[in-house]
Amino acid sequence: MSRVLRAVLRCLPWPRTLRARLTTGLVVLLALSCAAVGVAAVVELNGFLTGRLDQQLRDLGPRFPASLEHGPGRPSDHDGDEYGDTRKQSAGTFGARLLGASVTNAAVVRPGSDTAGLTAPLDTRDKRSLAAVPADGTGHSVRLSSLGGYRLMAVKGMDGDVLVTGLPLEPVESAVHRLESVAAAVFGAALAATGVAGAVWVRWSLRPLSRVAATATRVSELPLASGEVALPPRVPENEPRGEVGRVATAVNRMLGHVEDALTKRHASEERLRVFAADASHELRTPVASVRGHAELALLHPGPVPAEVVRALERIAAESARMGEMVDDLLLLARLDAGRPLERRPVDLTRLVLDAVSDARAAGPGHRWTLELAEEPLTVQGDAHRLHQVLANLLANARLHTPEGTQVTVSLGTDAATAVLAVHDDGPGVPDAIRPGVFERFTRADHRRRPDNLGGGAGLGLSIVAAVTQAHGGSVELTGGAGSTTFTVRLPVG
Repeated sequence: MSRVLRAVLRCLPWPRTLRARLTTGLVVLLALSCAAVGVAAVVELNGFLTGRLDQQLRDLGPRFPASLEHGPGRPSDHDGDEYGDTRKQSAGTFGARLLGASVTNAAVVRPGSDTAGLTAPLDTRDKRSLAAVPADGTGHSVRLSSLGGYRLMAVKGMDGDVLVTGLPLEPVESAVHRLESVAAAVFGAALAATGVAGAVWVRWSLRPLSRVAATATRVSELPLASGEVALPPRVPENEPRGEVGRVATAVNRMLGHVEDALTKRHASEERLRVFAADASHELRTPVASVRGHAELALLHPGPVPAEVVRALERIAAESARMGEMVDDLLLLARLDAGRPLERRPVDLTRLVLDAVSDARAAGPGHRWTLELAEEPLTVQGDAHRLHQVLANLLANARLHTPEGTQVTVSLGTDAATAVLAVHDDGPGVPDAIRPGVFERFTRADHRRRPDNLGGGAGLGLSIVAAVTQAHGGSVELTGGAGSTTFTVRLPVG
């Protein structure tokens, strides 16, 4: 049962904002208070008026029902000339005489007459109700089908009969209903006014909290993960001793710590970028010199031992690889510094054809498939860097998947965006490196290709991400084992 109740409560349209909850709670509490006051007033008024009727019945006594004993047309020792003694009886007064459980006589005083009675029409249910009234001299409320609600008092007569006297409840019910209507109108107006005033008061009281929420929202929308960030102005601390004031103080203190941390991180990143750029620039000349001397030594016409030739070949190969790494680091440093790339119309379709042709020549053991749009697709950008993006993605698919893998390169448009996708059905990117796959120097612990002895520096995909972002686009990785897709989106035009 409790689970059903909780399910019903969850389905109710509860207010979601603090402002709405406070206003609703205020109105609900006031409604409960008004309801309690109204019920207490109605019950008290009903009890008071009913007590007055009981007192009137005690004052009247059983004189009227006792006068009905002789029946209509019989002599009576009372002064009434028709049926019963109606003197000093108000209109609507009811009288009945019961002998055993049977009603022998019943009458009601007619309006506008104090000397005549009218036989009361009673059905079987009314007679049973009269017979059920205890003869204890106290008031009891009974509803008669033809006369309405009555307050009845029964006493035992001198002839072994029961004499019932009653007064109508209509004045009591009318007064109670009128009080209910007035209370409903007054309390309804009070609730409506309180709801409006409460909403205005709560809104005014929560203005500092709204400013705190607005500041937190602006901070949450800032790109805190990268670059130098200017935090919004601090929250005003108008009431430092109140709850909202303490929240504002805590938020401002937190923003100060965040700003200090961001400033230090930005300064550290700047120093790292400068170091990477300077180191890469300084390394280019000695690396080129080492490579040149190794190649020159290989051209020596005299006899050279095989071990030396092998060593020189390895020096030349590693120098070339180091040179490529230095060039990649320099490119990333330039992109980090925000240096603009060349902006010219680039035939992206031609770049895809050339890059796939080069990849097919480098990896003949893979199955290469092209899916191109019917019309050539042109974007604004740096053709050399975009070709580097394609080459890195295709090299990644070729080096990290076994031979026989199907690699599909597709190029199309989505609204005003060029969509380039490289899909392969290889083993997939390990879950451990997926979150940082586009970060620098990210490499898998276990390569997907066992014969990939050389490996890479882990800069290829970071260059893809940096160049794509420099062109105003984005890149994402989707899929899992058996289905890996890198999708590059670039603005068209």
